[in-house]
Amino acid sequence: MSDTGHHSDGTGRRALVTGATGYIGSRLVPMLLDRGWTVRVLTRDASKISDRAWAGRAEVVEGDATSRSTLAEALADVDVAYYLLHSMDSAGGFVERDREMAQTFGRAAYEAEVGRIVYLSGLHPQEGPLSDHLASRVEVGDLLLSSGVPTAVLQAAIILGSGSASFEMLRHLTSRLPVMITPKWLDNRIQPIAARDVLHYLVGAADLPPTSTAPSTSAARTC
Repeated sequence: MSDTGHHSDGTGRRALVTGATGYIGSRLVPMLLDRGWTVRVLTRDASKISDRAWAGRAEVVEGDATSRSTLAEALADVDVAYYLLHSMDSAGGFVERDREMAQTFGRAAYEAEVGRIVYLSGLHPQEGPLSDHLASRVEVGDLLLSSGVPTAVLQAAIILGSGSASFEMLRHLTSRLPVMITPKWLDNRIQPIAARDVLHYLVGAADLPPTSTAPSTSAARTC
């Protein structure tokens, strides 16, 4: 991942990265480490990060993000907490699970006196109906903003970068199907963003004062 020119000096500060096994989280951890941050990751299964190049440089807390005791351990002495979690899967009920997880995380971060939460949400129109997925992402952001902890909510649409699901799907389609007839419901404008730019803004959000206007992938809110 190339450097975008932003250098957030994390010397003497600790960041918690949730979702560290995901596409963005696994790339955010080494960027923060290289900028001097002490990085702690919260993961349900520590074996899933054991083969990462940065695994030996980061503190690891193994446990579930819905557990208050696990969160208390993970958030202790944390200056910035990156919330990169969502529960959307085939099990169903992700809206309720995401709501409960955000509420629990927000309360735990407040009790731990975390300096800032940074949340990567989905880019969405300001008016009109939203899908259940996008509506849930918006609700999670609102819950974190109301937690009492200064919170930056960054919004991104499709994230493009080697290895990302969106990028690999597009590459696969264009290499296999140079011409493809699509249904009318695919006629939607999107606002993609490069993965390295998302990482740039996530790192930069750590240095926002509590009441400032945040830099953003496409739009942002702070409290």
